[in-house]
Amino acid sequence: MVLRAWQKKCLEVAKKHYTKNNKHFLCLATPGAGKTVLAAEIAAYLLETDQIDFVICFSPSTEVSNGIKRSFSKRLNCNFDGVIGSIGCSYTYQNMRFFNDDYWKLLRNNRVFVVFDEIHHCAGSSVEEANVWGQDIAKNIQDQASFTLALTGTPWRSDLLPIALATYRDPDNKIQCNYTYSLQQAVNDGVCRNPKIVLIDNEEISVISTKQETKTYTSLQALLRDPFILYQDLIQNDVVINYIVSQGVQKLEEIRESNSDAAGLIVASSVEHAEKILEILTQKFHQSATIVTYKEAHASERINHFRFSDTQWIVSVGMVSEGTDIPRLQVCCHLSRVKTELYFRQVLGRILRISSTPNQEAWLFTLAEEKLSIFANRIDQELPDMGVLVRSNVIGKEYGVTQNDKRNKARSAENQPVKEHIEIGDFSLSDKFNDSLYQNRSSSVSASLDTFGGFRQKLIEVFISI
Repeated sequence: MVLRAWQKKCLEVAKKHYTKNNKHFLCLATPGAGKTVLAAEIAAYLLETDQIDFVICFSPSTEVSNGIKRSFSKRLNCNFDGVIGSIGCSYTYQNMRFFNDDYWKLLRNNRVFVVFDEIHHCAGSSVEEANVWGQDIAKNIQDQASFTLALTGTPWRSDLLPIALATYRDPDNKIQCNYTYSLQQAVNDGVCRNPKIVLIDNEEISVISTKQETKTYTSLQALLRDPFILYQDLIQNDVVINYIVSQGVQKLEEIRESNSDAAGLIVASSVEHAEKILEILTQKFHQSATIVTYKEAHASERINHFRFSDTQWIVSVGMVSEGTDIPRLQVCCHLSRVKTELYFRQVLGRILRISSTPNQEAWLFTLAEEKLSIFANRIDQELPDMGVLVRSNVIGKEYGVTQNDKRNKARSAENQPVKEHIEIGDFSLSDKFNDSLYQNRSSSVSASLDTFGGFRQKLIEVFISI
């Protein structure tokens, strides 16, 4: 296999690192850069130089674990399923809970190379301060393994606990990586796609209280500061879903004009939410789509089938996240209730994997909620000399008007703002401008989100290649 330039460099750095009596190596590489290929190459080197007898890999999901198994089996040219005669095996982190002492003796009695994919799931450098998976690493792997390779694309945890096997620099407590390959480098090298993030906002929102008092808001951020309006209710609303999905559908249709098998991902907040979005996709927008949730008995098989099909959309609740390799994904609609930077970057990573098709666009559509806006702008700021923030206020009469699209710009002057009646909470969408009440579930105060004015979008062209 021909390695990318960064993989060759990292391989050489790892060789020197292990030669100097260091046993733990941490590689930070942006999602989609090819960390699994690198890990298999390092394992091959250690086996060929007779430094190890066996390889064990851990990862956060069955889907990723199976992908690792395929990659290692191909590179090492042998079985990688843990049975007699194989050179290693791939497990999920959950599997560690069920290993008994007889299994861990494997590390004490043999020269074992242990690979951790997305190591940020494992916290703690000692048993006392570690989470469940971190405890297993501290007790059974940290001192017993001959070598370890920890991989991550997002080197921090939302709970701020230290990552297992990592070292931190004093006094700023910054994580120390043995090799770093940033998203900026990956985009410039043509290893990852140049993504664009679209923050969807609204400039004319009316809320009517039970006393018929009207409050108006000029942005979603202002709206969500009202304690009676919840973000979860907003992403559940038909008008919001229809608008965001419409933008994704139109962008995917444009990409599929040159990439006939290009696909989109919609990240939902719950199983019921995912099912609702699936119905909108298929019934309203006439898209082919599939759904994967924890309720699916064969979710991994469904994801694998989607990977090689020409189905347009996959709707997921946490099943198509970090490490899932589907290069034909080029559009993503973020409608999850999870608003952490870790998750936001992981979702963005699903559309960054480069493919051999002529069009390599990558688009993420999400609401301009305060935290999500901060995360998007923070990604943009990682390229201070190249990041371009493009503002656009094109407003369409119908769903499907895409911002920063030249042909839409030409006719934007003819479009007039549209108002849709929308109600948050337990009420459904209404076509009329009637007044209905949103009974807040945690308060005696009632309010109705009366209308949305024209949607507006801020396009963050995150990376401009040099």
